[in-house]
Amino acid sequence: MDYKDHENHENPNLHSYSEDTTNHEEERPEETSSASPVQVETSKSETEEKQTQKSAGTFKMLLSSVVGGLVVALVGTGLITTGVIPLDDENETTPTEQSSEVDEETSASSDVVQTLAAEEEPESLQQAIEQNSEAVVGVSNIQEASLWSESQATGTGSGVIYKEEDGKAYVVTNYHVVEGANELEVVLANGDKVEAELLGGDQLSDLAVLRIDGSKVEQVAKLGSSENLQVGQTAIAIGNPLGTEFAGSVTKGIISGLNRSVEMDLNTDGQPDWTTEVIQTDAAINPGNSGGALINANGEVIGINSMKIAQEAVEGIGFAIPMDTAKPIIQQLEDNGHVERPFMGISAIALNTVPERHKQQTLNLSNDVTDGVVVADVQVNSPADQASLQKYDVITKINDKAITNMLVLKQYLYENTEIGDKIDITYYRDGQQQTTSLTLAAQNQEQSQQQ
Repeated sequence: MDYKDHENHENPNLHSYSEDTTNHEEERPEETSSASPVQVETSKSETEEKQTQKSAGTFKMLLSSVVGGLVVALVGTGLITTGVIPLDDENETTPTEQSSEVDEETSASSDVVQTLAAEEEPESLQQAIEQNSEAVVGVSNIQEASLWSESQATGTGSGVIYKEEDGKAYVVTNYHVVEGANELEVVLANGDKVEAELLGGDQLSDLAVLRIDGSKVEQVAKLGSSENLQVGQTAIAIGNPLGTEFAGSVTKGIISGLNRSVEMDLNTDGQPDWTTEVIQTDAAINPGNSGGALINANGEVIGINSMKIAQEAVEGIGFAIPMDTAKPIIQQLEDNGHVERPFMGISAIALNTVPERHKQQTLNLSNDVTDGVVVADVQVNSPADQASLQKYDVITKINDKAITNMLVLKQYLYENTEIGDKIDITYYRDGQQQTTSLTLAAQNQEQSQQQ
């Protein structure tokens, strides 16, 4: 019996004492009138003596009960303290525990299992980082300042070793990391510097591929897929922020957004002339991280870190080139040194950016025409020129694909057509709908700002 039981139950001896007291307090029958005064007096004396004896007996019983209770308490405490008698609290089942047991039985009987998506354990994240830490390298852009001075590194970015073959290792980085370089140098994770050869670069995708001696390479990154990424998944950026001083820095965040369209100014004229589709992450990406790896919790490279929004009021908005976009470009740069794309030969802007006044007065469009691209320039001798397209023509369809902006136009051509394909174009000129056909040509680096 535990402490609560002692509190809630009466002592048996005290209970008997109460009954005895009640019995002696009962009224006695009255004496008969024939009894003599001496007899009556004698009867009173005997009664008083009996009462005195009974009181003494009761006191002894009470004292015995108290002493007995104290002995039991002291002995019980000793047994509990020495561990002979375990505490009941350890074996008791609380109402909450009983409820939990009932819930478990109910769940088991119905074969219903509650599931909770757990965050990755720290050990798994550490393992993912270790699988790629030595595969992320530094890339130094070495340029000659003048004829009379020695060449020196004018910028340092990051790169990812993605392949090792026939004694050579291949590194993917950003085009803007290697742009304008006279020499390139790769700095391995252990600090060794290796001369690098530029196999090819692509300004539109902002990717470049380098080749180095693979004898000192100890780790190759595993290229994953960006197809099934979801917002909120873990994202880890590895690179060299601010140069080799902080080489191999790791930052952790999440996938903040997918299929983000970011405008790029390729010719630094202050006007956007290309739109690229990227992954958004809040993992810290700083100058020097460009070309580094964005990996998932499984240690797979899901993107190549490329850029961030660098504004004082903005924090935690970085971008990476999706791996599924990068893979075919990397392969072309490795094999051919450049990326071949279908080419029309036009520059254009989205119709929805044109003021209403110009839509009606300059383009002569009806209110029914709301989407398309307006031709701003046609390159001489290009497929568009040969198809007689002109400035201010409004292209609304290629084949049967509705064209709403330049990004849609480029994506359709790059993903659904090949060089040499013949395409049908629906367009408006002076408010009148017309059609024409052209044969796509190969785009070179100088034509990268046109389509």
